[in-house]
Amino acid sequence: MQRLELLKALGDNIRYAIYLEIARSASPRTTADIADLLGLHANTVRPHLERMRDVGLLDVEVDARGTVGRPQHRYSLAADAPSLGLEPPAFPTLAAMLASVAAQSLPAPDDVATVGRAQGRALCGGQRQPADRSCVSALVSALDALGFDPAVEESTGGAVIAFAHCPYRELAEVYPQLVCQLHRGMVEGFVEAFAPHEAEVEWFHTLADREPCQVGLSARYSSA
Repeated sequence: MQRLELLKALGDNIRYAIYLEIARSASPRTTADIADLLGLHANTVRPHLERMRDVGLLDVEVDARGTVGRPQHRYSLAADAPSLGLEPPAFPTLAAMLASVAAQSLPAPDDVATVGRAQGRALCGGQRQPADRSCVSALVSALDALGFDPAVEESTGGAVIAFAHCPYRELAEVYPQLVCQLHRGMVEGFVEAFAPHEAEVEWFHTLADREPCQVGLSARYSSA
């Protein structure tokens, strides 16, 4: 899913409100359902639903048992649609409890990063990479998909990647020794798996160092 198209689709206030209603619903919603919830006419809602379906935000199922002469379309979030923080409350609660338990054992930063490296290698292995793609380009794409909104500043000897958004920020501010080190390890693991002789993580600044978080890479690459 292209981030620019996604942002454009959700940039309209009405469309965003419709998306939130569908995201919060435990079952698919019809056009009439959404129109009633938001106090809108169905003809107003329908093109917004189709726009979000076109960019991959929504899935639709057709129910032929609907109103006579017109089957009902029921909309739900697409499998890879962003949660926008609307995931069930149990998940953030569980994450916070697990982080609290882990923090009590006072793990060394490098031990935490080791766990992140394994995830970074898995993240790299799970992507299909063009043969001519640079490590930095691939890393930026992977982190963008996770919601970090990376911005790159390239130079002759490498690159600096800044993270404008942290999807784990709430936990990272409480447990930076865990969350930020996991993030560091994930970046290191991805780079090691993608191109061990092409690029290297030189430094990683966490929330404790600066805002936004940044990583510095030394690399020999072409920005494909």
